[in-house]
Order: sequence, then C-alpha cells, then structure tokens
Amino acid sequence: MNDTKLKIMSMSEAEMIKDNKKCRDMMSPAINRIKRGLDILGSITGMIVFSPLFLLIYLVIKIENGGKVIFSQERIGYQGKPFILYKFRSMKESAEADGKPALCCQGDKRLTRVGRFLREHHLDELPQLWNVLKGDMSFVGPRPERKYFVEQIKAINPDYELLYQLRPGLFSPATLYNGYTDNMEKMLRRLRMDLDYLAHHTLWLDTKIIFLTVLSILSGKKF
Repeated sequence: MNDTKLKIMSMSEAEMIKDNKKCRDMMSPAINRIKRGLDILGSITGMIVFSPLFLLIYLVIKIENGGKVIFSQERIGYQGKPFILYKFRSMKESAEADGKPALCCQGDKRLTRVGRFLREHHLDELPQLWNVLKGDMSFVGPRPERKYFVEQIKAINPDYELLYQLRPGLFSPATLYNGYTDNMEKMLRRLRMDLDYLAHHTLWLDTKIIFLTVLSILSGKKF
C-alpha cells in the first residue's frame, strides 16, 4: 500500500486491513446449501404473503405521480459480479438526471411523499424478495453497493473485496445497527461490521438479525 493511501486512512482502518487479510466465510458448504434453501422458501412465502401489500404500494405510487413503480439499479454482488437490484421507486424519476451517483440523505428533496414513507419503513425493499429467489441475494448478508461507491471504499480499505465471498443481503447487522449510509464514514463503519459478520456468521445469527430487524420495523424504529 502506498503512502498516499496510508495518509487518508485512519489508524483503525489500517489495523483492520492487517487483521482481516485471512478473513473468510466460515460456513461449511452444507450449511450454505441449507441457507440457500431457506432463502428460496422464505422468498416464495414472502411474495405470496405480501402480494396484497405489493398491489397497494403499486397503486399509491401510480396515483401519486405515475411513472415507473419498480426502480432497478446495478449493484455489485456475489463474487464481485454485477446484478440488477429491484426496489419500489421512492424518488422522482429525475433523481439522478445529471448521471452522477448520489447517496440518499436525511431530508432528501428527491424523495416523493409516498417514497419517503416507504423508505423510512423499508417497504421499498420488498421487491428484493425476487432478487433473493433468483440467487442474486440472500436474506442476510452485506448490503450491495453500486460500483461507483465500491471503488471509493476500496481506495481506502481494499478488504471490501472479502465481502464478495457472500451473497448480498436483504437484511444485515450493519443496516440494523448503523442504518442507511449517506457518507463515507458510515460506509467504512458498515464495512467493519460486514467483515465481522463474514468471520462469525451462522444460521442462528442470521435468524437473530432477521427477527431484530423485523421487530425494529414493526415498532416504527427509523434506521
């Protein structure tokens, strides 16, 4: 690593890179197959159970401002390969008209009224059940990011690539405890939490993360 990178990296980041060089997915192939089977079963069940909610959200988005209901965006996922992530559209269709990627921040004026509600309660992410079923994602894993921001993170901490061992997740401990990321500091904090998950995740931990996340959403917690 050159001196320039060391200058922009905090000591904690430098120490973490050194400690995580051998970090790898500790789940056995058999347990990973079980996890994938549960993802398939859960995503099918979820799409059936929430189908009335899918229809309701579709209608309110159409009534508010018309246009596309489903928003699609390329993200970087398993093995570093790009995939198309799906969400209910929460922003105006001209949100990134200038072509420059921009993170959603608190009080973002690009959000529609319906979109703000959907995002606050994580309902905009329901279409990602389809991503889980397809195998692009899992129920629990690191949240996928766009290549533009992945490259920025990797410039500071190249250990981001270790996360390519896992399928991205609909739920993650980083989202539960760190919330949405709207700046680089939060992105690096999320990375630390994702790497810790990589080193210690189990089916029991996945179950706990899903339970706590759903409980937080139902209780109205904003994160």
